[in-house]
Amino acid sequence: MPSSILRKKIFDFSQLRRVLQYTRPYKKWFYGSITLSILLAVISPLRPYLIQYTVNTYIHGGLTADLTIRERMIQLITYVTILQIGILLIETLLRFYFSFITAWLGQTVVKDLRIAVYKRVLALNLSQYDKTPIGTLTTRTINDIEAINDIFSEGLIPIVSDLLSIISILLFMFLSNWQLTLICLIPFPILIVATYFFKETVNKSFIRVRNAVAALNAFVQEHITGMQIVQAFAAEKREYNSFRKINKEHRNANIKAIFAYSVFFPIVEIVLAFSTGLLVWWGASEVLHLSEKQAASLTGEIIAFFLYLNLLFRPLRLIADKFNTLQMGMVASERVFRVLDNTDMMPNNGQYAPMKLRGRVIFDHVYFAYTDDRWVLKNISFRIEPGETLAIVGHTGSGKTSIISILNRLYAIQKGSILIDDHAIETYKLDVLRANIGVVLQDVFLFSGSVLDNITLRNKEIPFEKVVNAAKLIGMHDFIMRLPGGYDYDVMERGNTLSLGQRQLLSFIRALLFNPSILILDEATSSVDTESERLIQEAIGKLIADRTSIVIAHRLSTIRKANKIIVLDKGEILEMGTHEELIEKEGFYFKLHQMQFEKLNA
Repeated sequence: MPSSILRKKIFDFSQLRRVLQYTRPYKKWFYGSITLSILLAVISPLRPYLIQYTVNTYIHGGLTADLTIRERMIQLITYVTILQIGILLIETLLRFYFSFITAWLGQTVVKDLRIAVYKRVLALNLSQYDKTPIGTLTTRTINDIEAINDIFSEGLIPIVSDLLSIISILLFMFLSNWQLTLICLIPFPILIVATYFFKETVNKSFIRVRNAVAALNAFVQEHITGMQIVQAFAAEKREYNSFRKINKEHRNANIKAIFAYSVFFPIVEIVLAFSTGLLVWWGASEVLHLSEKQAASLTGEIIAFFLYLNLLFRPLRLIADKFNTLQMGMVASERVFRVLDNTDMMPNNGQYAPMKLRGRVIFDHVYFAYTDDRWVLKNISFRIEPGETLAIVGHTGSGKTSIISILNRLYAIQKGSILIDDHAIETYKLDVLRANIGVVLQDVFLFSGSVLDNITLRNKEIPFEKVVNAAKLIGMHDFIMRLPGGYDYDVMERGNTLSLGQRQLLSFIRALLFNPSILILDEATSSVDTESERLIQEAIGKLIADRTSIVIAHRLSTIRKANKIIVLDKGEILEMGTHEELIEKEGFYFKLHQMQFEKLNA
């Protein structure tokens, strides 16, 4: 999104209210932080005022008093000093609670927001992941949400506190001496102009930084995941140069912000020095025209104003920076809410939730496209009875995997209908439907964790004995027990410590363990050796007797016994029948069979 559009949305108060809605469960803490900011604003100018009062009343007054009164004034000065220390301790304690509460509030809101975002990420259609880089979603879930934390800990509430402090200090200054206050504020237009340019410059830089961070996350995530391809094709140098380019943009954006800070803070110090100089000049000029008593009174004001100015400039140094923090928090919240507002989710309005499916599957004139009207599947119709095995064959890109993707509603069809047990799949509760369909994919994904965790998907309700029995059925138990730690062996990220065949067999155990009514094998034996394939085929033979199975395979030898075979080409059904029937037709399937047979005998 262009930065100009982002800036227009920064002060979208409706969006700010939406962020603040997440504080509703913690409104006691939120109102507490506002109350503390008001108390701090009132307390801050008290110490300079007490010093002025002490100097004018007790110190200068005591110089002309007799000995008895002077001793009494010294005693009063001691009391005022103790009061000063007490106010300082109270202010310190209040600032501690203020910092802690705002930080706690920010982190708690971030926790709730991150949960909400991740819940939405889990529910998004797979099409969103087809067109959105994983690194971008990672940035939204982690970096951008962390920036929203800054709205509370360093942005909105601290800004309110600083503004109240500035108003309170100026009020004390004007009540004390309005002429001296106006003289001290003469350099302030310089500070206002500098603050404006600083805010604009840093804001643009921070937007560039956020975009660069998202680009870095997406690039690193994608290329670390695909490092095998990068190295296999000797593309390290090109990818390194690409990374340097993105990283350079990140550095340049940060340097521009650093430059703005390097200019702004010295300007603030110069303006403070200028105001202090005007204070001293005015005080020295006034003393020459005042009586001794009036000059003595002016001394207390000058000391107090010197302290007022330092208190005034302390928040002014940081308020522009905090305002930019608020801006970037709002930019981040806009991106986060874009994820939360994403309605591209699979509708889950079905109420039908049977304990077990019988397994009848009917495709009735189904059309499906991933984008627009670019049909991947066209007019697909077939029927599978409970306990039957359907095999699907065809060239790469013919639509085989798309059929299983729409069966368990990973994607929604555009035309036609799909029925399971004579009920449209849209009428099922989504979790019930998917729980009854077991899938073994060609590209097996294993999570970081133990073998047991990957088989059970961390479902603590599955007994260990059941896992062992499933592994024995597949013939993997002995192999797993030979691993260091057995079922507790850490397979590392994506299962990189196991071979492709071993990963495939583990995913097969995972599918069988959940005892699905419908079993889908998507090229399930393509990555295993002959011995492993034999073990899988033996296990399948025992399990598919009472289970509907859909097998997608390149090896036609593995599907000879299927009840029905569908031949797909460019998303359409060319042929359908048993192995023997399709061989007799001498059509597309026959040619595929002949080619594979010739390769085996070559």
